[in-house]
Amino acid sequence: MIELTDVSRTVRSGAGALTILHPTSFVVPRGRVVAITGPSGSGKSTILGLMAGLDAPTTGTVAIDDRLVTSPGPDRGVMFQDYALFPWHTVWGNVEFGLRHGPAGEGLDATARQKRVRSYVDLVGLGGAETKYPHQLSGGMRQRVALARLMANEPEVLLMDEPLAALDAQTRLILQDELLRIWGQDRPATERRTVVFITHAIDEAVFLADRVAVMTTHPGRLKAVIDVELPRPRGDATRALPQFQSLCQHIWSLIRDEAYRATVT
Repeated sequence: MIELTDVSRTVRSGAGALTILHPTSFVVPRGRVVAITGPSGSGKSTILGLMAGLDAPTTGTVAIDDRLVTSPGPDRGVMFQDYALFPWHTVWGNVEFGLRHGPAGEGLDATARQKRVRSYVDLVGLGGAETKYPHQLSGGMRQRVALARLMANEPEVLLMDEPLAALDAQTRLILQDELLRIWGQDRPATERRTVVFITHAIDEAVFLADRVAVMTTHPGRLKAVIDVELPRPRGDATRALPQFQSLCQHIWSLIRDEAYRATVT
């Protein structure tokens, strides 16, 4: 479980202090997907950075299972929009990297390490592409590599910062389905990892998440936390449900005015 308690973030600017995130509190339950959406500048990525321990809050605390987050740690894995793959490594080398050079691989011999890499390469559907380099892959395949690398380290928490934003619409829909499969939507909640997913796409947030945190901007504020009570497993039929459309419309109504203002400022 991740808990943010009165967390804010202020940075120095040329004019003095700039508040990026207004004091914010909410909970991410264990084994659930929480999506954070809102206009640009609403503090979505700031919250993710605080959870990852990449930044420190100005006020308040971030805790995972009552342990304060003060720095990055192997219990959290971060996946970015731009893939962040090593171009000089193959698919296999990228997925194996954290196990070779980080704490996630401690205690694993070569055989155990290869077995784990094999399982996650297959899990994301990249069997047969192990020897290819990133420049030889499509955008969707690169993002699968990034996901396999994240999963191979077996963190308790997956932090994803708009990982599908750069993909074309069709690939994006396919990878939404794949994310839910890999996360384990067919398994009991006790067997799933905790996920925080940042996205500008409201339909993506509703499709993936158990709960959606809606942010507003200047400075970033938490406007609402909405439970998504759509049955799992989810698939193409989910997007056609009246409840799905209603939730998307409701969230859009919460941020519409700010989103319009952002396009003209």
